[in-house]
Amino acid sequence: MPDSAYMNDAQLEFFRGRLQEMREEVIARQAHDIERMHEHEVFADPADRATAEEEHTLSLRLRERESFLLRKIDESLRRIRTKDYGYCAKTGDPIGIPRLLARPTASVCIHVKDHDEKVETHFRAG
Repeated sequence: MPDSAYMNDAQLEFFRGRLQEMREEVIARQAHDIERMHEHEVFADPADRATAEEEHTLSLRLRERESFLLRKIDESLRRIRTKDYGYCAKTGDPIGIPRLLARPTASVCIHVKDHDEKVETHFRAG
């Protein structure tokens, strides 16, 4: 497609719909998890209690990740409103449709992401 057709109104609307669906799914999962966490279960067996507490801890970690994803979705929706969506936040280059289809919340192009991951790995290893 020509560069002028990249992130046209139809594409922005497609990704807005996709992000809205993701947002609704995350909110539904959070509501379900909150409801499950508020259930009070009584365990006679200490092993069952330990298992339930481990599941509770994992649920909290998952909710934290989901909360982070929700912020990324909201940021992507904001970028659609301002017509910045689909362009790398660091370089301004197009992120690309294939990357956005795989990860609709992507805010940087693959080259920047690769570089950032290499730097992170380098500093984590040292």
